Amino acid sequence: MRGVLKLLAALLFLSVPALATIFGTVRGIVHDPQHRPVADATVKLKAKTSDYAQTMQTDVEGGFHFDAVPLGEYGVTVLQAGFVTQEQAVTVLSGTAPILHFELRLPTQAQSVTVSADSAPAQTESVTPTTLVDRLKIQQTPGATRSNSLAMITDYVPGAYFTHDQLHVRGGHQVSWLIDGVAIPNTNIASNLGPQVDPKDIDAVEMQRGSYAADFGDRTYGIFDVLPRTGFERNNEAELTLGAGNLYQTDDQINFGGHTNRFAYYASANGNRTNLGLQTPTSVVLHDAANGYGGFVSLIYNADSQDQLRFVGQTRRDFYQVPFDPNNPLNSPGMTLRDANRENDSFAAFSWIRTFSPGLVLTVSPFFHYNSADYASDPNDFPSAATQNRSSKYEGGQGTMSWIKGPNNARVGFYSFAQQDDQFFHVVYNDGSGAVAPLSQNPDGSLIAVYAEDQVKVNSWLTLNGGLRQTHFSGAVVENATSPRVGASLRIPKLNWVFRGFYGHFYQAPPLGTLSGPTLNDIQTQQQLDFVPLRGERDEEHQFGVTIPFKGWTLDADNFLTRAKNFFDHNSLNNSNVFFPVDVQGARINGWEVTLRSPRIQNRAQLYLTYSNQLALGFGCVIGGLIGPCAVPPPGFFLLDHDQRNTLHLGGQYTLPWRAYASADVYYASGFSNSNPTIPGDHLQPHTTLDVSLGKEFGERFSLSVQGINVANRRVLLDNSFTFGGTHYLNPREIFVQVRYRFHY
Repeated sequence: MRGVLKLLAALLFLSVPALATIFGTVRGIVHDPQHRPVADATVKLKAKTSDYAQTMQTDVEGGFHFDAVPLGEYGVTVLQAGFVTQEQAVTVLSGTAPILHFELRLPTQAQSVTVSADSAPAQTESVTPTTLVDRLKIQQTPGATRSNSLAMITDYVPGAYFTHDQLHVRGGHQVSWLIDGVAIPNTNIASNLGPQVDPKDIDAVEMQRGSYAADFGDRTYGIFDVLPRTGFERNNEAELTLGAGNLYQTDDQINFGGHTNRFAYYASANGNRTNLGLQTPTSVVLHDAANGYGGFVSLIYNADSQDQLRFVGQTRRDFYQVPFDPNNPLNSPGMTLRDANRENDSFAAFSWIRTFSPGLVLTVSPFFHYNSADYASDPNDFPSAATQNRSSKYEGGQGTMSWIKGPNNARVGFYSFAQQDDQFFHVVYNDGSGAVAPLSQNPDGSLIAVYAEDQVKVNSWLTLNGGLRQTHFSGAVVENATSPRVGASLRIPKLNWVFRGFYGHFYQAPPLGTLSGPTLNDIQTQQQLDFVPLRGERDEEHQFGVTIPFKGWTLDADNFLTRAKNFFDHNSLNNSNVFFPVDVQGARINGWEVTLRSPRIQNRAQLYLTYSNQLALGFGCVIGGLIGPCAVPPPGFFLLDHDQRNTLHLGGQYTLPWRAYASADVYYASGFSNSNPTIPGDHLQPHTTLDVSLGKEFGERFSLSVQGINVANRRVLLDNSFTFGGTHYLNPREIFVQVRYRFHY
């Protein structure tokens, strides 16, 4: 392992270029009414929600080129003496390079011109279905700003839902979080709750689902690329957020930030607590308190016109009581259970961005990540009491060299980390069947991936994408995977409809689960279980889609099919709340999705709709992890525990008079698969919930919002799978008041 770390350090600090993937490129051409290039015109790129801006002059061919532009929404303005000022709106997505065309007009032709594209030009080049949500939308989405809320994902991403306290996207668990463009590794599935970053610290988040470029990694089911708040939206300003609601909940934060022409900073500290932490196994909220606290920092320094330094760091700690069913006959008579789960997470990522020339950019991005999850049962739990502690350290870096020239948008690079785990496991059988010895182990592993990707804009209506990712993983098993990816997007002129298609392979590295020794032998003897080292999940994806803009509205639809080998899932030990990752022999997940976005209607309302129809099936035995006897695989396919056929979100925001707003989200779900044979039907009952938010600003400093989650108090059995208690009910009504106070210092 020391040799791996030395090699990794050498690659990071001596020779390997990298490009953080929160960036895109904005380029374009300026010409006069006779289509002659306009040289020395002033072009300004300005962020929609902050003071971030770049300015340059067009070259002799009328061209302009902005590199390392963070993802988000921008306005591009062109000024030239003797012509009317023009502006276009553009949305920058990661790794894209949209081309804008400006035809300057004479004052006699028009007074002013502002062009807003029906759909983001970047989306016409990308084959990846993408949703971009900024901090204003997060603030106005009911419940989305709370520290452990995932509403910013589940409300806006079709096929995303939250069940048995885990986020699922497209029927799977494995998702990736990128912070400031740096991928934060975590090979442990289903052991962490909530988002990687407090939503209040997010400036924008780009959410991708499938059809990833080679440099975006292998987490098939979802990638969330977070642009943190940087201070460019501030001018030596602080903000205090206080929140309180029923179920004794509070969610509070203090943050401050500011910027000069060369330096920007943002930092925050937060704390939260509630009596409703995890989804409950009954309709009663019992033994379900949770609390947490953390801090976040983001720094940007522009050393000169070619060099930028970025740093982002976070630490957080969360505690969850584990609710239980007081009527469960397996409970010890007269005993009150006290199971608990504790989580810690810290990361630091540094990026050095170097622009050599227009279109040629490199960055170096080393990172460190620490993550732990400690579960402790009450010693008197029946039939068994278990303790499982796990911590993981990751040291590594990522990299890409980006070269944008003419029709090509090419990237080559690598991603690598070394991992060390510290695992402790102990189980005591209180039913008299025996006892086992504690087990402590320290497995380690590493991953190295290299990749190349090119996006070729053949002409104004056809873009081709091709990439290859080669991965080597070393842990309990040693595996190599070659993952080719190809795609194409075709824009229909005049209509501006964009059709896209994709085919690709993905490899997801397994957890370092290596239970062995006396404890394993005792478990095998008493429970007829075995532990087989997990292998990486290998996925094959087909996807087709279309984006249709019409008068500011954007309709996006896609159809996907994912075939998985060694599908990652999880299972519990002996009806306990301790669970282990497992490999299911295979899975087949397919479906179709629709998103609809409106423009600003009468400059007041904006609507959205997301819909997913999917089928998540597994087949074969559990072949990795903690497994039981399976001499003969079950015939055909079976429903995975997070299969849900129909998932719908319909909502929007409306600007009211007197600096107020209202927002709402209606959620319909057709019900997850039924794991209890005593309940009729293959799926549980459908359910519909309504979330609302009302907010108002009082001057420049105060704002107030009142948010209601599940305001109709709809309570149904949500799922009956094997995580944290076995069954879970939909959360009860939550009413939450939030006050924000902004002040300068």
